[in-house]
Amino acid sequence: MDALTFNEKNGTLTAVLSGELDHCLAADVRARIDGRVGERIPAELVLDISRITFMDSSGLGLIMGRYALCRNLGVAFKLRGADERAMKILDMAGLCSVIITEPAVKGVRNEK
Repeated sequence: MDALTFNEKNGTLTAVLSGELDHCLAADVRARIDGRVGERIPAELVLDISRITFMDSSGLGLIMGRYALCRNLGVAFKLRGADERAMKILDMAGLCSVIITEPAVKGVRNEK
């Protein structure tokens, strides 16, 4: 993974993933997102995957796990920027009916 950046505004924590996300990197990304959510307990977590160039099945696990974490903490969860391929995988996993998705947003400034 080239980068994981965060943006926090008005109670919404946005985690932007960039580059490749595979099983080797998923644990680190998971820990960093969970740590930030645990510190802040935002009203909403937006997981932005619009800049992901490759994602294996561990990416699906990452999405499912962050959704479950948010649900347990009472934090709203949105998935932003999933491409057609990712949406098909989410649909086959039955997640499209429970996870709110939205298109990518351009011009969002992120911080580490």
